[in-house]
Amino acid sequence: MIYNNNATRHNKEILIRLCELFFASRLADQIDRLPLELRPRDGQATRCCVYRDRAIIKYRCMAALGFAVEDEQDELTPLSEYAEQAMNRQPGEHNGKLLTVVDEACAGCIHSQYYVTNACQGCLARPCMMNCPKKAIEMRNGQAVIDPDKCVNCGKCMQVCPYHAIVYIPIPCEEACPVGAIMRGDNGKQVIDEDKCIHCGKCMQACPFAAILENRQIAEVLGVLTGEQKSVAMIAPALAGQFKVDFKQIVGAMHALGFDAVMEVATGAEQTAREEASEFEERMSEGHQWMASSCCPAWTETAQKHLPDLLPAVSTTPTPMHFTAERAKNDLPGSVRVFVSPCLAKRREALADPAVDFVVTFEEIGAMLVAKGIDVADCTPAEPIAPAGSVGRKFPSTGGVSEAVRGFLDHPDSIHAEQINGLDRKTIRKLKAFDRIRGETNFLEVMSCEGGCLGGPCTICHPPVALRQLHKLTDKD
Repeated sequence: MIYNNNATRHNKEILIRLCELFFASRLADQIDRLPLELRPRDGQATRCCVYRDRAIIKYRCMAALGFAVEDEQDELTPLSEYAEQAMNRQPGEHNGKLLTVVDEACAGCIHSQYYVTNACQGCLARPCMMNCPKKAIEMRNGQAVIDPDKCVNCGKCMQVCPYHAIVYIPIPCEEACPVGAIMRGDNGKQVIDEDKCIHCGKCMQACPFAAILENRQIAEVLGVLTGEQKSVAMIAPALAGQFKVDFKQIVGAMHALGFDAVMEVATGAEQTAREEASEFEERMSEGHQWMASSCCPAWTETAQKHLPDLLPAVSTTPTPMHFTAERAKNDLPGSVRVFVSPCLAKRREALADPAVDFVVTFEEIGAMLVAKGIDVADCTPAEPIAPAGSVGRKFPSTGGVSEAVRGFLDHPDSIHAEQINGLDRKTIRKLKAFDRIRGETNFLEVMSCEGGCLGGPCTICHPPVALRQLHKLTDKD
């Protein structure tokens, strides 16, 4: 996964500028000038011209304000009008689309194919020709050439070439999607099939042109933070690994942004683990062979849409976010409940959960902090409501769920856990055959992202670094 590149930096810059305008109470007045300021006429264009760059920036701003580019009715509608609508949007009024594709930014990548480079030596052995099952390779002017009409992309030619002269050219977003939910449309640009999409965010991360964007709720949350209504930040356990500071300073930073209260979703994780342990024991006593975890919404959506045979084995226990939101609803009545998330899938889950009002990602929180000039390392330490222990705080790393569930069992040795560390085409195939190959495994922990939530598509810290920081916190408990 790509965590730091020019495309992601560009999106972060736009987020920061939008937040700066909001905190200065100038969003509606100045947002229309943002594309011009970011791409001045005498500046260097990243595409064919600054005017196309400005159009792309406008659409990036639309997505940041929560509008799907595909739903645009009038190209002349100014950003200021979208900003006004976003600031007045209430919980539950989101259009439901979480991902949008900016056609102007999409490169319309060529079809995935194998290609012979100039490194080909036209050797006598010609293993590429000899091993091609479709006779799709011939020699022209002393070099091998692949006929794309005959090629079936088996890759045997690349495997046998002694000079490594044959390369595979993928479409990055299609290659990253574990369930084939994104494909080339009639206009040559990529289209997301909502009936297949599991909202894992992998296509968004993979696109080198940042053409796939999430429809955000940052404008609504900024409106809450600068308004009169009380708010509570429900912070996912993975947030503790994003900053090299004491956890209490992260809580202090949430207060500095304007949240009135902060709750650790790690407390909800403990409740999820406790109830999953109880459910596991009940299922085993009833003769079930195995059970799968339920805390990753991208995984549960995968089971619902693509692996229906496995769905009965998926735990019915609610997620840590839900348990935390229910507690916030009871303990802090009237407060706007905002989940601070490492991933896109949680936004999908929240849209179906009336206990959660809005979701902001780690990336958006980072933009808010920069825009407001808040250095987390300088923040006054503060305590969250009902601090969590190490059990719930370990949830975001691979194996954390299994370890937590084991800790709540009456007979810990009864569980034989296995982890699916990230969903991709290979692990999807494994899951399809899991009933046949599981062996002694009776508890399956599935995380959509490699490394768990610490590797989420909306995190801001490299996962191994975040894991070390998380270990520092949990080792103290």
